[in-house]
Amino acid sequence: MEMIRCSIMRGGTSKGIFIMKNDLPTDQMERERVILSIFGSPDIRQIDGLGGADLLTSKLAIISPSTREDADVDYTFAQVGLDKPTVDIKGNCGNIASAVGPFAINTGLVEAKEPVTIVRIHLTNSKNLLVAEVPVKYGKAAVEGDFSIAGVPGTGAKITLDWKDAQGAFTGKLLPTGNVKDIINVDGKEYAVSILDIGNPLVFIKAEDIGIDGRETPKQIEGNMELMNLIEQIRGMAAVKIGMVENWKLAATESAYAPFFAIVSPSKDYTTFDGKEVKAEDIDLVSRLLFMQKVHKNYPVTSTVSTGVAAKIPGTVVSEVVKEEAKSRVRMNIGHPAGCIPAESIVEVEGGSIKIVKGAMYRTARPIMDGYVYVRKSNYNK
Repeated sequence: MEMIRCSIMRGGTSKGIFIMKNDLPTDQMERERVILSIFGSPDIRQIDGLGGADLLTSKLAIISPSTREDADVDYTFAQVGLDKPTVDIKGNCGNIASAVGPFAINTGLVEAKEPVTIVRIHLTNSKNLLVAEVPVKYGKAAVEGDFSIAGVPGTGAKITLDWKDAQGAFTGKLLPTGNVKDIINVDGKEYAVSILDIGNPLVFIKAEDIGIDGRETPKQIEGNMELMNLIEQIRGMAAVKIGMVENWKLAATESAYAPFFAIVSPSKDYTTFDGKEVKAEDIDLVSRLLFMQKVHKNYPVTSTVSTGVAAKIPGTVVSEVVKEEAKSRVRMNIGHPAGCIPAESIVEVEGGSIKIVKGAMYRTARPIMDGYVYVRKSNYNK
């Protein structure tokens, strides 16, 4: 057996394995075999590895000193498949990104400065920059604090993530098609969508346009196979429009992670999947988000920023369902399956020009374990 140094970190509402780049093989095929072995994939239970048998815990962060002068660290994200032998690096994970700053500080990659250390993170998946503001105490990333996020018990130190420099992450444009709204035709029926690219490409659609209320639980949506098939076809056709795949049918295999898919609707009272009540007056819209052909149990970081920005661009499907007063506020609250998440954005729209002045949101993160993971020698090249 081979030993590889690793850390397990919680970042926002996700949990991932953090490994230094130089501790992994340089050959791509060999590296993927090693990563799959670390997670125990492919196996829906991931019983023979560190994976948590959930898409939100089957995540990897590969870290190294930055290759860019304007950044402190390089961060490569990989979504590791559960029942398939896949290591997908076509997208970003903002929740895991929230733990990159603390990891870099705690391992000495970035000098700790109290009370807050700025960490400039090079998102190698999309070649963009993310700026994290990490509270520091006694030379380490602070853990204790009074900030809470839906989906994570307790409170923690508030980490600020500014994504304004991550627009056009994968397509080179905030609006990949150049339009605030596009029409996708499926079996003779037209569906209006808005596509934004901030950190990850994201397709927005109104809940009513696909025949649902918008407050459904992840289980209810995933249990409706006719709906899931329609969503995947629309998502696949959107992926074709923005150049991610050549045929929509290939999206499920060649671009399963991105684009994400958000179903938005006006604010209403609803009950979270774990029984908590969310009131319409506490949120500005309701959203359910899908990735990897599953409904996210919370709400991704990059999607939070994209939703906040889209709400302030006239003509998008998001702007048509969000509360009118939210369009003039910096902060808006998004209702998701586990509760609500705030997004802060300032968008300047003049004529055909759109400028993101601010695209921020907040997370907590903490280290869970440092140690070694054992990997079978048979996964390495001879």
